[in-house]
Amino acid sequence: MLVILGFLMVAAFMFLILTKRATPVVALTLVPFIFGLLAGAGLGIGDMITDGIKSLAPTAALLFFAIIFFGIMIDVGLFDPLVRGILRLVRNDPMKLVVGTAILAMVVSLDGDGSTTFIIVTSALLPLYLKLGVSPVILTVVAGLANGTMNIIPWGGPTVRAASALGISPSDVFVPMVPSMIVGLIIVLLFAVHLGIMERRRIGKLIYEPELVASGGGGSIRKGGKATGGAGTGGSDNGESGQFFDGLDPNRDTLRPKLLWFNAALTVILLVILVMDILPIPVLFMIAASIALTVNFPKVKEQGDAIARHSSSIVSVVAMVLAAAILTGVFQGTGMVEAMAEWLLNVIPSGMGPYLAVITGILSIPLTFFMTNDAFYFGILPVLTETASKYGIDPVEMARASITGQPVHLQSPLVPAILLLVTLAGVSLADHHKKVLWRAVVVSLAMLAVGIVLGQIPFG
Repeated sequence: MLVILGFLMVAAFMFLILTKRATPVVALTLVPFIFGLLAGAGLGIGDMITDGIKSLAPTAALLFFAIIFFGIMIDVGLFDPLVRGILRLVRNDPMKLVVGTAILAMVVSLDGDGSTTFIIVTSALLPLYLKLGVSPVILTVVAGLANGTMNIIPWGGPTVRAASALGISPSDVFVPMVPSMIVGLIIVLLFAVHLGIMERRRIGKLIYEPELVASGGGGSIRKGGKATGGAGTGGSDNGESGQFFDGLDPNRDTLRPKLLWFNAALTVILLVILVMDILPIPVLFMIAASIALTVNFPKVKEQGDAIARHSSSIVSVVAMVLAAAILTGVFQGTGMVEAMAEWLLNVIPSGMGPYLAVITGILSIPLTFFMTNDAFYFGILPVLTETASKYGIDPVEMARASITGQPVHLQSPLVPAILLLVTLAGVSLADHHKKVLWRAVVVSLAMLAVGIVLGQIPFG
């Protein structure tokens, strides 16, 4: 019964989201609550939900203060030079912009934090998408694919979880999988080129106006002599504009040119400490955001206004994170996750035992999409690995196979970073999923195939 309810809950949630019959917050709240009661949780469902919220509270705090920090950096003009530089390189070519998005996302993803990556990529490039009339959905697809592929780096999370769950070294898991990651990134770039060419054909060649570069935000891009969008307008498949900011107006009152180097140094120090893992990331962003507010906006009213400017993004993202905690809490509290894992083991024929590593890689694609990395790596992977050991498959080989599903996992509505990305880009989660999911599956399967060909993942 728990297995049936678990799959039905996932199906109901995905149906409501993909058909746009409910917002993610509503679906993430009501669906697990109803199915939790059907699973016999009773009044205990309150404790389950509370446990889920506690587990994701640090993430909510991280996103709250990360949005404030990078929002301030956008307000004060830290990213204006970067945007002007990319404008010079991209000029009027949507394909260059999309490929540049992929490359920038890959580089920034080296910090191991998806939220930081998406904030930086979106804040730097979304104005260009809006100016050129390129759909922001393309930005979320390319950035999501790049970050998902890079997510197998040891400090990204899943590799460490897999290694910890099985008591092995993260380097033994990751290093042999570097060729798989490289192939995955190449495929992401090919997808970016294809999407860029499609957008180029859709939009047509635009006449580039040099004053855009000179001003860093004024002017307009013209097509056939007609303006096709200034900063903060147009572009989204669902008619929405970016919610995180309203372009990079070169004359905005919040600019702090004299503090450019201070803000740049503060940001670099923040990212360095983040990679060094000296402090918990939520605490780090709390401190950095407080320093940024104090130095750039010394007056209390200015600080309040700075926070209020980004309140819509904060509310949207934090609400979805807390709602996702309800689904996580019910999934784990009712025992649905364990029941589904045991069911999967029982339905695998004994003759498929020697192929359990490959089966694990394939299962990691849907399972890590529908559940958290913690649930998969600490709940399901050890069970699969124990069974695989009876067929001579080493734990490290199972761990390598288990991380190949990360390009798909990063697109899950249970991942706060992807919720942040679509919110900042003004894109609906349904529109993002329609374009990204099958591409993410291709990348995951390619990474698995490379691991098999090179002998890092056993096949029979």
